[in-house]
Amino acid sequence: MLPISEVSRLANEKNENHCGLLQHWIESSLVSMEIIKRGFHREVETTVELSPDVHSGVRVLLLHRWPRGVYVDPYQLASLSDLSDWKIILDSTIDLEGPAHKTTGFVTFVYPTPDGPTPTLLKVTIPIHGRYHEPSFVAETFTSVEIEPPELLLWTEKCMPLNNVEPHDVMEAPCTHHNSSSCQWVKQQHQQKERGPVNVQFPVGDGSLCGPVCGGTLLVTMLCCVALSKHMWEHRII
Repeated sequence: MLPISEVSRLANEKNENHCGLLQHWIESSLVSMEIIKRGFHREVETTVELSPDVHSGVRVLLLHRWPRGVYVDPYQLASLSDLSDWKIILDSTIDLEGPAHKTTGFVTFVYPTPDGPTPTLLKVTIPIHGRYHEPSFVAETFTSVEIEPPELLLWTEKCMPLNNVEPHDVMEAPCTHHNSSSCQWVKQQHQQKERGPVNVQFPVGDGSLCGPVCGGTLLVTMLCCVALSKHMWEHRII
């Protein structure tokens, strides 16, 4: 029977070996993002290419940090996740009607494979919607919203605790989409050149037309009221 110190040493070595593999897997993984469709309703398609030798017990998490210029519809996401493999958690309540300048950014946690083995190629498509922005007073017809690619995080119960995974960071995040407990995830540190932010253009109103539009609306309203009053008077409609 091995002494306690020897058992502890072997356990630490085994843990360090699994942590080393975890670092190797996250360093050799690639994340790419593409935004498709036009107008106010777009789709963010994220592709994750994991290392071919990644173990099935490794969990994958995509952390999106969304700007205030866009939003996601929780009800739409719920219906989509019910029909697909991926699951999603929102870090806050989403205001579906608020304009961009009166809202804040938010975070989503996406679990591409909540159950079962982890494939080496993962794809997640999230629908996003552009918010209304303040009108422009300098004759600009579009405004730009910068969307960052998601952060890739990996976790395995065979590498616990995460003591030394430099140069990668360790962060706390929900273990699963059930959001019942937190785990320590390893976050991919290096930023690939092709993973830069994507600028999305959304149309904005022309602020210089505010006066004419308001004046014209008021004039039309008054004319309609006069015409309606005259009609009621002539036909004795009370």
